[in-house]
Amino acid sequence: MDDVTDRLAQLERDDEELVLDHFDRRDAWELGHRLAHVALERALPVVVDVRTPAGILFHASLPGATADNDEWVNRKSRTALRFEASTALLGTRAEHVGFDFFDQGWLDPADYTVAGGAVPVRVAGVGVVAVATVSGLTSADDHQLVVDALREIMAN
Repeated sequence: MDDVTDRLAQLERDDEELVLDHFDRRDAWELGHRLAHVALERALPVVVDVRTPAGILFHASLPGATADNDEWVNRKSRTALRFEASTALLGTRAEHVGFDFFDQGWLDPADYTVAGGAVPVRVAGVGVVAVATVSGLTSADDHQLVVDALREIMAN
């Protein structure tokens, strides 16, 4: 197996496993706070965001983050909500089969991106209810921060 195939398999597993029993505004605050706390402890220059299609539930721009990170968050979040999959998974699937989301003008790169860091929040029996997004690091590191925080919430 190659690196893309291995990464794709891991991202598919994450997608299947990251399902919460419930998710409300309090949970959104907990998830966002958890992400922001880890980022502050590690001095990571990121923006942390948790939102639904209707609006933002948590947003923090931490030291070192820029306005560009806010734009990346908007694009990543929009993509994950539209396709109900993490942007890392979408990007890796596309890479695996040689597909370009933007080649045929299907998606506007000003509004969407498949850079990692946006992970849908799924609730058992309901589906995707929100998206948690981080921007400021590499795509893989942004994605992993969100996955780790979701796994912590699931464990508690």
